[in-house]
Amino acid sequence: MDAASFSGATPPSPPPSPAVDVVLPCLDEAGALPWVLARMPSGYRAIVVDNGSTDGSAELARSLGAVVVDEQARGFGAACHAGLSAATAPVVCFCDCDASLDPAELPYVADPVLAGDADLVLGRRRPATLGAWPPHARVANRVLARRLRARTGARLHDLGPMRAARREDLLGLGLADRRSGYPLEMVVRAAEAQWRIRETDVRYLPRTGRSKVTGTVRGTITAVRDMSAVLARV
Repeated sequence: MDAASFSGATPPSPPPSPAVDVVLPCLDEAGALPWVLARMPSGYRAIVVDNGSTDGSAELARSLGAVVVDEQARGFGAACHAGLSAATAPVVCFCDCDASLDPAELPYVADPVLAGDADLVLGRRRPATLGAWPPHARVANRVLARRLRARTGARLHDLGPMRAARREDLLGLGLADRRSGYPLEMVVRAAEAQWRIRETDVRYLPRTGRSKVTGTVRGTITAVRDMSAVLARV
C-alpha cells in the first residue's frame, strides 16, 4: 500500500491533456522565446522544435515550461514535421517562434477547426507597422499565393505560417518536403483532399532578432525556389 492510500489522501490527478498543440520551429530565438511562450493561450501546449540553435534556445524553452524536440536535420519543414510527429493533441497549430506572430491570436485559426467548421485555417498576415513585412517578401508571397490559387482554387491571399488543422488528418497528407516548401505543400495536399480551407486575419509584428528567411533577399529567394519546386513536383 502506498503512502497516499495509507493516509486516505486522494492521489494527484494527471495534468489535463492539451486541446491544441502548437509547433514552434526554432533556430536561435532566445530573444523572442520568453514573450512567445508567455502569450500562449490556456489549453494550448507549446512544442518548441530546436533546429540547431547555438544561443541556448532549447534550454531556455525547457526552463519556461515548453516541450522541446531536438531536430538535427536542418530545414523549416523538418522542424515543422518533427513537431507534428511529437504532438498528441487532436488539433495542431503552427506558429513562427520569432515574435512576428502573437500566440494570443492562435484561437483565431484553431477555433474553426475545433468547432468542425473548417479543416485547415491559415492566418492572413496584416502588418502592424510599415517595417514588419519587407517589400521583397510581401511581393514574393503575393506571387506564390496567386499561383497557389490558380493551382488549387483555394481562395487564399497569404501562405501564412500561423495555421491550424487536425493532427491525424495532417499526418495523413504524407507531406514530404523538409525545406521552405512545407507550408505550401500542406495547402496543395489539403486542397487535393478536398479540405475546407479558410483564411482569417492575424497581426504581423516586427520580428525579434535576425531573420533567416523573409528578412533577407537571399532567404526569400531560397524560400520561393523551394516552394516553386513543390508546385512543380506535386
